[in-house]
Amino acid sequence: MGHGPRRRVVLGRIVGVYGVRGWVKVRSETEPREGILGYSPWLVGEAGEELEVTEGRRHGKGIIVHLAGCDDRDRAMALVDQEIAVTRDRLPPSTDDELYWIDLEGLEVWTSAKAGMVAVRLGVVDHLFSTGVNDVLVVSGERERLLPFTWGEVVRSVDLETGRIEVDWDPDF
Repeated sequence: MGHGPRRRVVLGRIVGVYGVRGWVKVRSETEPREGILGYSPWLVGEAGEELEVTEGRRHGKGIIVHLAGCDDRDRAMALVDQEIAVTRDRLPPSTDDELYWIDLEGLEVWTSAKAGMVAVRLGVVDHLFSTGVNDVLVVSGERERLLPFTWGEVVRSVDLETGRIEVDWDPDF
């Protein structure tokens, strides 16, 4: 996957074309939805083709965008189903109480050392997903574990410098 400031962060996907002048429909994963327009150029597709956003706006539940060099429907069609990404260093810095999922991926997960017990390494964060109620850490180790990402209850601390997350979790669970 690669770590560091040049790591790609997916912000959305081109999902269709809009009109005949090269505009595309975009499904944005940013909050607010139109926040994706503030990141330009976009790295589009696996090859990471750099495309400048020349114009864009909210349209229904999605976003429509015109990209530099995309001036007809055929060129726009070639971009459909492509991911939109930026490098991690293009995102604003995270805060103490808000973290980017991508920064958690690859961190080691350890149980808290409690009275008379030693900390146990559970594995590393493979990825995260949302249940709607809370986010979930998918931890890969000797077996896969799903840990709710709830501050204070399960997640005790996150140290990006040392690459370690401390959790209150029974290693046998």
